[in-house]
Amino acid sequence: MLKELGGVKRIVIVTGRTDLRRGIPGLSALVHLHYGVKTPECGTLFLFCGNRRDRIKGLLLEDDGWLMLVKHVSNGVYQWPRNSQEASDITPEQFRRLMDGFTLEGSIKPLSS
Repeated sequence: MLKELGGVKRIVIVTGRTDLRRGIPGLSALVHLHYGVKTPECGTLFLFCGNRRDRIKGLLLEDDGWLMLVKHVSNGVYQWPRNSQEASDITPEQFRRLMDGFTLEGSIKPLSS
């Protein structure tokens, strides 16, 4: 389901390591406080990855609130950018590459809010 991106208008990847023990309140606060995104538009998907890189969490803003998604791979790890603590927009094609196990290094633009 996550690969199809139904209803997603914008994808923001939060590079670096995120504590995935956080739930919706903690991750949405991280988006608001650390990255300056005060009012994300409906259909924005924020992606987070922890230390082990075998799972990601996504926060999707819908009309009536946040939806949390968790993707856990049984074999391998995500090629998650670890070089900065910034949030960056990625294209649907880059998202598919990430989900297929390819790296995004060098192909991510800084987030402009």
